[in-house]
Amino acid sequence: MKDLSEFDVKGRRVLVRADLNVPLDGDVITDDGRIRASVPTIKELAGRGARVIVCAHLGRPKGEPNPKYSLAPVAKRLSELLGAEVPFAADVVGESAQGVVEALQDGQVALLENLRFEPGEESKDDARRGAFAERLAALAEIYVGDGFGAVHRRHASVYDMPLLLPHAAGRLVVAEVKVLEKLTDDLARPYVVVLGGAKVSDKLGVIGNLLTKVDRLLIGGGMAYTFLAAQGYEVGQSLLQADQLDQVREFLNEATKRGVELVLPVDVLAATEFAEDAEYEVVDATAIPADRQGLDIGPRTRELFAGKLADAETVFWNGPMGVFEFEAFSGGTRAVAEALIRSEAFTVVGGGDSAAAVRKLGLPEDGFSHISTGGGASLEYLEGKTLPGLVALEA
Repeated sequence: MKDLSEFDVKGRRVLVRADLNVPLDGDVITDDGRIRASVPTIKELAGRGARVIVCAHLGRPKGEPNPKYSLAPVAKRLSELLGAEVPFAADVVGESAQGVVEALQDGQVALLENLRFEPGEESKDDARRGAFAERLAALAEIYVGDGFGAVHRRHASVYDMPLLLPHAAGRLVVAEVKVLEKLTDDLARPYVVVLGGAKVSDKLGVIGNLLTKVDRLLIGGGMAYTFLAAQGYEVGQSLLQADQLDQVREFLNEATKRGVELVLPVDVLAATEFAEDAEYEVVDATAIPADRQGLDIGPRTRELFAGKLADAETVFWNGPMGVFEFEAFSGGTRAVAEALIRSEAFTVVGGGDSAAAVRKLGLPEDGFSHISTGGGASLEYLEGKTLPGLVALEA
């Protein structure tokens, strides 16, 4: 991938595809991590005199304008982080966008409205997607791909745009790829992966691929109950993907065959309902009452997992250990995060809910070697898949 420094950007219109897909409560940003991660590339380009046009998506507005998914709050926060007003276009490639871009001066930064308000952005029709990419490309002279959280998508702003303009990878994408290369090609062992989150089906591919690489695999979160059920245990009302049981049994057998230590919860917090104030008790993971549901790993599991992380040299963590949004059921996720902070290993937090949990729980971000901005992109890379956005940047 070409480096930013290879381009003379002074006075030139540079379109930066960033990842600004942040969680909102109304128009209040509840986690600005992705915006902050995008700032270094934007600041560098502006500092070198570029006329920076930032584009990004937010949520899933399904190809049409929806005020709920407007990037207007992001423009405000980006202005605060850059210390300068960021003009905001009310559309993506229409009159407002064209006017905002034409008014840019050297060193200024503007933000376009949500890319996904345009049906061509996510279209599976190559011609339709390409036509939108051409309209977007007409706004700029150089393209910089810095939205790592979207590089696994074959979208117009991610895949088609680099084919239309001189292009380079942004600092965030370069940093993310270096970390993932370290997790695949340059491993220090023991290599331990911690997987959580709701569904086994979301991580089928990555589990299968990791079984050929890891020394130890710790499974928590909602997906753990399908693993427990696959071993014949009662999981009560806990999240269960019954259609994945056979696949999980294959994983268990494969782990044994390969000598991979696969570690499951030994106790859980079993609640009466899925609610923040639900009554709960600590029970053995192999004896969850039929009328209860596991919402977090228990105290013995927290100690067990911390012990399994203590001697690691490389750790990748993706997915919370419980419903961390509820304070009563955030202890397991906190315990894993704190074990990583204590560790001397190369520790990578794999984006998505894991990164959000670190910030929500008030843990120091510099306590980890790297916090990724792209949960899905990171997992697909580790799964061995080809990421369209990276392929386009390498062209």
